[in-house]
Amino acid sequence: MLFCLYFLSVAENRLSLAIDSRIGLYGSAAKFCSRFYGLKNWILENLNLREPQRKKHEHEKEIKSLQFQDKVVEHLETTSSQDGLSKGALTINFPNASIESHSSSLQSHSSGRPPSLCIAVIGATGDLARWKIFPALFALYYSGFLPENVAIFGYSRRKLSDDDLRSIITSTLTCRLDYQQDCGSKMDEFLSRTYYIDGGYDNEEGMSMLNARMEQIEGESKANRIFYLSVPQEALLDVASSLADNAQTHKGWNRVIIEKPFGFDSLTSHQLTQYLLTKFTENQLYRIDHLLGRNIIENITVLRFSNLVFQPLWRRTYIHNVQVILSEDFGIQMRERYFKSYGLIRYIVHSHLLQTIALLAMEPPISFDGEDVRNEKVKVLRSIRELEHTDVVLGQYKECSEDKVRDARLNNSTPTFFAAALHIDNARWDGVPFLIKAGMGLSKHRVEIRIQFRHVPGNIYRDHIRHNVDLATNELILRDVPNEAILVRVNNKIPGLGLSLDASELNLLYKDKYNGEVPDSYEHLLHDVMDGDNHLFMRSDEVAAAWDILSPVLCDIDENNVAPEPYDLGSGGPVKASQLWAKHGVQWVED
Repeated sequence: MLFCLYFLSVAENRLSLAIDSRIGLYGSAAKFCSRFYGLKNWILENLNLREPQRKKHEHEKEIKSLQFQDKVVEHLETTSSQDGLSKGALTINFPNASIESHSSSLQSHSSGRPPSLCIAVIGATGDLARWKIFPALFALYYSGFLPENVAIFGYSRRKLSDDDLRSIITSTLTCRLDYQQDCGSKMDEFLSRTYYIDGGYDNEEGMSMLNARMEQIEGESKANRIFYLSVPQEALLDVASSLADNAQTHKGWNRVIIEKPFGFDSLTSHQLTQYLLTKFTENQLYRIDHLLGRNIIENITVLRFSNLVFQPLWRRTYIHNVQVILSEDFGIQMRERYFKSYGLIRYIVHSHLLQTIALLAMEPPISFDGEDVRNEKVKVLRSIRELEHTDVVLGQYKECSEDKVRDARLNNSTPTFFAAALHIDNARWDGVPFLIKAGMGLSKHRVEIRIQFRHVPGNIYRDHIRHNVDLATNELILRDVPNEAILVRVNNKIPGLGLSLDASELNLLYKDKYNGEVPDSYEHLLHDVMDGDNHLFMRSDEVAAAWDILSPVLCDIDENNVAPEPYDLGSGGPVKASQLWAKHGVQWVED
């Protein structure tokens, strides 16, 4: 019935100009309709036979409407030059509104306009949002990784205006050192797309206002939304519930980013997970740990699965031990709130260190799809043997002031140092210790992964090795701090007469090889959320498996069954840590 009208719509998309909401057609298209007027009558008659319930006057009305439109086509075909169009073109004003709707929807579909994206930062006036989240969003916008029709919303309880929020975050926004062009204009564009919602103390009402503001900007087009919940754990449930009920879009996807820690222990984490899953699906939740957005983490899987040289060696037959080290040379004053509330184990070990172990030890996934990777990671976490007291070292630094007073911010049971030997009970890693170390107030700031290989059996060069034979093993080092690098330690001959061997490092130093600025970890992870790539975000079963590993240690600390060993601020850590490594035939790098 609408064969000719459909053709007109297609012709308008393919062949015409839009002039004042009218449709400009070329003459050939108009003649096509006129010539097929008989075909339309035939279609209408057949439709009438198949639908006898339709009233005759409705059918006649429709025919008259189409006859009128054909007359308009024939008339305007001869007078098209009067409208300022090119020869052979014409303009049609269709009186039937349904035709306009059909044409516009077809045009919208064929144009392929991308959906809008709204990103809401809940807790927008906090330090994390100001110093990390908004700068990461601007870096993505500046580099062209945010869509043109993006809108950024800040949400908190403070009474601010849009301009107030823009003033707060402006000082933290910086342009890429390797770009710099149009920095000022890009920053102005980004800030003009940034809005503020005063949520007050009623999140139900606040989220409704956020939703209304988003819908006002989105219009009727397809729309996607990201919600970054930069809020304390005690506020998470209320915020998440209000968001789920009042601020989700029905015109696209919704993704929710949740900051660590994910609960305080197995029980609270399980309760949190069960509640969140009543409001969201698992694939909507992105549990973020910014340390997993570092380039070193991505390089684990790249080195393992894209280099043939490492694949046959990645097993107990060739690897003696694996070390994951995260040491800070400052005290807890930089993250006092987190250490007072959660402690080192909940904040760093539960997510970052155990996720790193999972990526190092997992079997090759069937694809790099996020769910396939997470399926393999959770198998590793579930295979880790229950921690024994003899394989755990806790420490707490002492303030090295003149009066030797302990840091007043710490209580006696708060560890600032954690070291452990983990054992993975599966065929690939049986007997290989995975040694983890995380500490504050240590002598060096170091973030690295060390894979130490076994000695060469029956080494014929043993007598020619000038240094400690135990240190003459091959080693793969992925270093993040200081100076990001990939190092491979090999034994080589020292130039000169005679035969003497030395251990040297083949060095890929990133700052020498790559001149570009390395994106911040928040920038990397936010980009992954937009892409729907969740392989670096913990799934619910991963969270539960990690708590199962650490719960016995946390229970002992909470019940005062174990006391952290004191160590001096700026030292190498507790003495027992070196003893633990020596127990497994490993020597600390600092030693």
